[in-house]
Amino acid sequence: MTSPDTAQSVEQLAETWRAFVLDYGSIHARQVGVQDVSGLAIRWADSKFGFWNAVTLTDVNIGLEVLRERLGAAAEYMRGRTHPGFLWLFEGLLDPSARAGLAEAANQAGLTLGLRGFGMAGDILPLPEPAHPNLRFVRVTSEDELTAYADLNSRAYGLPLEQGRDALCGSEYWKSDVHAYLGLVDDVPVPAAATVRTGDCLFLALVATAPEAQRCGYGEATTRKALYEGAKSTGLTRATLHASLAGAPVYERIGYRKVTDIGFWALKERD
Repeated sequence: MTSPDTAQSVEQLAETWRAFVLDYGSIHARQVGVQDVSGLAIRWADSKFGFWNAVTLTDVNIGLEVLRERLGAAAEYMRGRTHPGFLWLFEGLLDPSARAGLAEAANQAGLTLGLRGFGMAGDILPLPEPAHPNLRFVRVTSEDELTAYADLNSRAYGLPLEQGRDALCGSEYWKSDVHAYLGLVDDVPVPAAATVRTGDCLFLALVATAPEAQRCGYGEATTRKALYEGAKSTGLTRATLHASLAGAPVYERIGYRKVTDIGFWALKERD
């Protein structure tokens, strides 16, 4: 059976990405894909930044036949877009038959597994005010700071800088409603993290650290800062996020726990 925590993780993606994608559309004066149809939540900015292009399954206790239908519909939608993105598949939604048949069903739909991660959650707020001896925290409120935030995310994922900038630059939403923070080392932005209210949860998004400065505690400290400030502003006590395999141990140290596996599926390249 699909757990309430898994269902909440899916809802958090759908609602948070609704805001992100609609914001992208307003920045670029472009129509974007935000719709809920036949068990799919489509949140597709058609941005150069692939993580802004998402489709996810929303049914619970999905059986194998329904899974095949949903994967086929998701892949068909993705093929009609200009820029690539991901089907975010929350595996806690699947019944045992669908779990067993997932790889074959995805292959038949023309999908390949790109990344793995976790939905995570915890009633962890408020946190103590964080500090790090080498960092000065700055909230993102200017376009230069937002560009630095975008660039850190591009660098952390090995992407061209233009991709992160396409996602964020020009956004007033990210400079006002989102609690986005940079950690400065000698006035140079090194880590970044952001929180935003989604329903009754504080959602953590786009955590990144410059590759040359990882494993110094910078990312964790800045994540704690974004959570601390977001909780202080909203009064929320529950926090959620979707984590990479590498990032999950950091979030577990903060108090999050894994609630569902997530597979990030992309279209196969055509011969």
